[in-house]
Amino acid sequence: MANYSNLGPTISNHNYYNLEDYYKNTKEGKIFDKYQKRVVLADENFIVGLQKGLEEEVGDVAQMIMYKCGYSWALEDMKNFDKRFKSEFDGRAIDEMNFNMVLQTWWWPLSITGWGSWDFDFSYKKQGLIFVNLYDSAVAKSLGNIGKVACHFYAGLFAGVFTYLSKKELEGIEIQCYSMGETFCKFMIGMDKKVNAADFWVKEGATAKEIIDKMI
Repeated sequence: MANYSNLGPTISNHNYYNLEDYYKNTKEGKIFDKYQKRVVLADENFIVGLQKGLEEEVGDVAQMIMYKCGYSWALEDMKNFDKRFKSEFDGRAIDEMNFNMVLQTWWWPLSITGWGSWDFDFSYKKQGLIFVNLYDSAVAKSLGNIGKVACHFYAGLFAGVFTYLSKKELEGIEIQCYSMGETFCKFMIGMDKKVNAADFWVKEGATAKEIIDKMI
């Protein structure tokens, strides 16, 4: 868990364009990120082994485990980000700033460390829905085309982030995945009733467009 209590003065550099800017190796072989959080580097073999190992042990429950891991991680990460944001931006809280800027500032370290890039769509906020497009998912790229949605960790991650920011209990689901042969992954975030309905249609084989049409 990161400790941001000793960040010191305002950090002027918000963006990191290569891993050398973001990571620091110690003489003992430990790796820390820009914010003094210790990290572990993992390759696609770890991701595949984790996913498949869980599936072998608990079957379909593995999807929920990965989702809850992503959700819990997001909530903790946002608490730390909230503190870091105030330090970087002269004490201003995240709810005082442009929402898009806040989201991109949160995501940037994840992007530089291999979690992919994203964009988000608030066009359907009146319907209580947020859509997220994810490009180069670390999970889906590692697993390849397995014919089903695979990014349950990301679904939990996005649900946790928007739950924290909106102060409402939201859930998430992947409705399109690179592991299904698509060019990018797509997620829907909303209240449990709509997410449960979307889950039914995903299992029925509906496309993302068909699911969105049904939800709105």
